[in-house]
Amino acid sequence: QVQLLESGGGTVQPGGSLRLSCAASGGTFTSGTMGWFRQAPGKKREFLAVFRWSGGGAHYADSVKGRFTISRDRAKNTVHLQMNSLIPEDTANYYCVLSTSRLIVSRLWAGENYDYWGQGTQVTVSS
Repeated sequence: QVQLLESGGGTVQPGGSLRLSCAASGGTFTSGTMGWFRQAPGKKREFLAVFRWSGGGAHYADSVKGRFTISRDRAKNTVHLQMNSLIPEDTANYYCVLSTSRLIVSRLWAGENYDYWGQGTQVTVSS
């Protein structure tokens, strides 16, 4: 049974940084796609960044490009999201996602294309 275990959320002041981690277990993900979405209260779910394991590199939403960096530890089936220069609008519940297949670029942005979701970790940016 595939499980995604997220960690690293919390409260930070504007301008601060946080690093989220997500470890996948229960399967083999050598050709999958893994990354992060978020959802703030009253707002739609938002794509942030993903990594395609078997090539294709990282993809980012324009809203976080230059501030957020996704990285991976392939041996540990883990992805990290380094979030810098955080602003109050980044406050949301952050979800790790996994597709067991390598999604084409046009399918990266939609949450329904991912097979598994983590339980979410709250990030609050507030002074």
